[in-house]
Amino acid sequence: MKIAFVGKGGSGKTTLSSLFIRHLAATGAPVMAVDADINQHLGAALGLDEPEAAALPAMGAHLPLIKDYLRGTNPRISGADTMIKTTPPGEGSRLLRIDEDNPVYEACARRVGLDSGQVRLMVTGPFTESDLGVACYHSKVGAIELCLNHLVDGRDEFVVVDMTAGSDSFASGLFTRFDMTFLVAEPTRKGVAVYRQYKEYAADFDVALCVVGNKVQGPEDLAFLRAEVGEDLLVTVGHSDWVRAMERGRPPRFEELEEVNRRALRTLYEAADASYERRDWRRYTRQMVHFHLRNAESWGNEKTGADLAAQVDPAFMLGESVLAGRPAATSASV
Repeated sequence: MKIAFVGKGGSGKTTLSSLFIRHLAATGAPVMAVDADINQHLGAALGLDEPEAAALPAMGAHLPLIKDYLRGTNPRISGADTMIKTTPPGEGSRLLRIDEDNPVYEACARRVGLDSGQVRLMVTGPFTESDLGVACYHSKVGAIELCLNHLVDGRDEFVVVDMTAGSDSFASGLFTRFDMTFLVAEPTRKGVAVYRQYKEYAADFDVALCVVGNKVQGPEDLAFLRAEVGEDLLVTVGHSDWVRAMERGRPPRFEELEEVNRRALRTLYEAADASYERRDWRRYTRQMVHFHLRNAESWGNEKTGADLAAQVDPAFMLGESVLAGRPAATSASV
């Protein structure tokens, strides 16, 4: 299952995504956590101290390795230098599983131990001094999109992505890569403005979207959200002493999270799990190809000097069935 947390900056999406990740890990499910936000706070929210979070390898720094590994023996891709963030898999491509060892995870992922269980954590990496004025942050999240395009995941394993703030994810096809998108909204005009924008953009792509009301302090806040987002409002979250302690760097054990907030996390899980019944690998592959062709025409062909439309394998459809008979990837444990 692929799950995204989105919302305006400061809405609490990193905090809520970290709580959901902890909830999933406590069930024993395999979990890959991905920090795709420019502010890179997910590691700290999962309990890493500053030096540990700063030492996490940036996915963008390993993009050549990622491309070379995923390319495999795909005859439609002449070399890793012709792969872009939207390049789809085809016959011969290497595919990723959440709970495996492979060179991509070895280079880009690190294990994070939690109270109950552990997760793999990958990060896009922050802006560096050399990026300022010459780079776009969307180039950094391209590594995530490429990996998700080559990922085959099942119902009881999870990728949870803390996305860029606002509607920035619409700068690519990344917003279509998820089974469920949780939009975290405060009960304010600015909070629901991001929801309206996201819902409008996502409408044509059948994106499953639920709103999580955050910082809800009373009946008036709840009424405001219900009036503004209607049936898309899934659940609300209010003040949490546990979260406040976590933000101070002294989180109690996760089992001590307030019961009302534990119920909210169970509601998120139930919504995400139900989305599996609507999963359509054919549509997922079609959208992947759609955005690849758009990117190829607008900038990819010129940048790589290749006809990137030729990378599309018309007979290939991503899905769990394509893994039948393929040997599992092996590598040093991450």
